[in-house]
Amino acid sequence: MKKAISLAICGFGLVGQRHANAAAQVDGVEVAAAVEPSAEGQAKAAAMGLTCYATLDDLFAASSPDGLIVATPTPLHLENGLAAIGRNCPVLIEKPIATSVGAAATLVDASEAQGVPVLVGHHRRHNPLIHAARDLILAGEIGGIRTVNATCWFYKPDAYFDVAPWRKEPGAGPISVNLAHDIDLIRHLCGEVVSVFAQAAPSVRGYANEDVAAAVLTLENGAIATITVSDSVVAPWSWEMTSGENPIYPHTAESCYVIGGSDGALSIPDLRVWAHESGQPDWWTPIAAKTVATEPSDPLVNQIAHFRDVIANGAVPLVSAREGMRTLGVIEAIQTSAATGRSIQISTETSHNNPAAAEYNI
Repeated sequence: MKKAISLAICGFGLVGQRHANAAAQVDGVEVAAAVEPSAEGQAKAAAMGLTCYATLDDLFAASSPDGLIVATPTPLHLENGLAAIGRNCPVLIEKPIATSVGAAATLVDASEAQGVPVLVGHHRRHNPLIHAARDLILAGEIGGIRTVNATCWFYKPDAYFDVAPWRKEPGAGPISVNLAHDIDLIRHLCGEVVSVFAQAAPSVRGYANEDVAAAVLTLENGAIATITVSDSVVAPWSWEMTSGENPIYPHTAESCYVIGGSDGALSIPDLRVWAHESGQPDWWTPIAAKTVATEPSDPLVNQIAHFRDVIANGAVPLVSAREGMRTLGVIEAIQTSAATGRSIQISTETSHNNPAAAEYNI
């Protein structure tokens, strides 16, 4: 019998525990250890039968895991990721990959220079709904993409902010906290973003960050995308409420993404493909939809299985460090545009020279 892939989880809060539960459902994988300084997290790790270390140095001094999952707060991602890369340990880093494009570029350079895989936890790409949507688009079911509309609306209760006051501060609004997944899916399904114009409004609750924002994105293929986000709107149109991905959110039979093409349109996550019945685009002829069926599965479990395959079989990461950096670059551009009122151009060259200085050369 082949030896199971041994994983360690750095950061054993709620997200780290979700990764541990997901890994328990993946054949050929075992979580052997956790890294967590808090007594509460250490108790949770012990309850799951895991050896727990206070620091990453302690972990690597005592063991050699086949892979590391980083589920610590974002400001620690750079330090934790570099520690794993320096020990030739493949690493899965929760999104966003880092606090800035410059920090992300440091991880990209280290990963590519040393040949150590770095994956980023944009787990929605591992959802069968997204696999099916991408297959439909690549198969030409809707023709060339012309426009995209994404909606990310929900209401976070006051208690969400009161238990973690940092959520009220600049940089912790829904642009950075929530849009990263949606922007990543726009890139994955529809193409690279080359320019951004955004606006944001101050929190109506009096917090120091925004609570509503909108952006117009120009894609490399010429398509125009619009995206809006708010955490102070009562609405059913968000990935959390429409996809059924996480049972803690109530499910609605709505869609949050609409992609318009020259031959048809696709709504997600209900996977309805709209086209004129004649087969020819013509607004005077009847239009109808077909729904594509998928077999549901947990994207977090799928992500761990993919991490196993990267480690054991040399599979190409679906969301590499460079992919994570590009998504973060779009988020930074949205924040900058909203703050300055300027349109921001984004370069997506595959090579970069000091992107910390050229902040949107991603």
